[in-house]
Amino acid sequence: MKKTRIFPLLLALCLLFAAFSPCALALDDPELNAEAAILVDLDSGRVLYDLNSTEARAPASLTKIMTVLLALDAVDSGRADLETMITAQDDCRYGMDESSSTAGIQPGMTLSLRELLYCAMLKSANEACNIIGAYLSGSVSAFVGEMNQRAASLGCVNTQFKNPNGLSESGHYTCAYDLYLITAAAMQHPFFIELCNTKSYQSASPEVNGGEPMYNSNALISSQSDYGSTYLYEYASGVKTGYTRAAGYCLVSTALKDGVHVLSVVLGCDGWLNAQIEEYKNFSDTITLFNWGFDNFSYRQVLDTGDAITKMDVELAQGDGQVTLYPQNDVELLLPNDMDLSELERSVIVYSDRLVAPIDQGTVLGEATLYLDKNAVATVRLVNGNAVELARGEYMKERVAEFLGRPWVIAVIVILVIFAIAYIVLVTRYRRLRRKHLKERKLAEKRREEQKRVAQQDFFDGEWKDLY
Repeated sequence: MKKTRIFPLLLALCLLFAAFSPCALALDDPELNAEAAILVDLDSGRVLYDLNSTEARAPASLTKIMTVLLALDAVDSGRADLETMITAQDDCRYGMDESSSTAGIQPGMTLSLRELLYCAMLKSANEACNIIGAYLSGSVSAFVGEMNQRAASLGCVNTQFKNPNGLSESGHYTCAYDLYLITAAAMQHPFFIELCNTKSYQSASPEVNGGEPMYNSNALISSQSDYGSTYLYEYASGVKTGYTRAAGYCLVSTALKDGVHVLSVVLGCDGWLNAQIEEYKNFSDTITLFNWGFDNFSYRQVLDTGDAITKMDVELAQGDGQVTLYPQNDVELLLPNDMDLSELERSVIVYSDRLVAPIDQGTVLGEATLYLDKNAVATVRLVNGNAVELARGEYMKERVAEFLGRPWVIAVIVILVIFAIAYIVLVTRYRRLRRKHLKERKLAEKRREEQKRVAQQDFFDGEWKDLY
């Protein structure tokens, strides 16, 4: 009877369980009450969590973020000034009823644009938004048209505004992702950040808000909000609350912890007015999202300046004729804490197909792009770590070859060769003729000498005959 080998059996079972176990990188989703939500890394714009983020929903008073954005755009462009005094038009309270949030502004009252913005953001005053829109665009309807144009320019994917304040109206909608885009644009204005983080504001006009201070409704940052002090969150800042029966409880907020800066949008949450519960889920959901992000993500160094990215051939270079490219700077990315960095894909572009020495150290020669889930998440320039020196012998050979390869040089060389050949032919012919001439001359001299000798001989022969 064979003995059972327990250890190999256990090992096989372990491998089997490991193969079918969930991937470590699959983060557990946060438990939310919201019907739509998004959590975004503000530094990179990367979405960390998504729940129906492009689904069209009523935004309630989150609409006012776009209204304030357009007002601050107008200030930056010189169309308006924060200290400009604006008189409320007769129809400034159009669409409002007794339940509408208001700062008590009545037709004919005059306030500065600055005060109107505080009324819109802190008190969520609907009439303040109507007044701002009519002043900037001539009418509320014209202003709404500008709101939709601005949304399109930001790349919003599912937004259509019908009014500047968020009162329930057919065809008035946006989505969590678009609210992120709108808020991120608004945060480019320093006054917007100051505005939405103000905890209380006292109007200079005793008629505004009945002369009472206006308190920020965001319970994450203000203990004096209408929702109490139980939701205070030490890392939170801004932005805006919203509620209508159609929209539910909504909130856009940001938080910063350990260098991680995120923006959260939650829509369609439960609370007292729509679900008769004593908890306001827009705040608790936002805290849940923030904690989920901070607990599961952190900045991790994925490239440093000592990482050799690629090698390139360099013409006329000393040594092995190659240059190594390195990142110009360290690269950090906000990534899941348990993510294997090998999951990041990389593409490299070298700016020139032909590199020629010499190359100074630190010259930008290309770039590397990192991808996560097929999306580009970082790009860094590539530089050579060491100077590439010129190989002078190779350089001289190439320069000579380059010089001799020029058309005019070739033409001159051809002409010189022709002249040389002609010269050689002429000299050869001259020398041949000269040798022939000298030979004939010698023969002629020889004949003359012979003739002279014969003549002399004849003369002596005649003289001798005469003697005898």
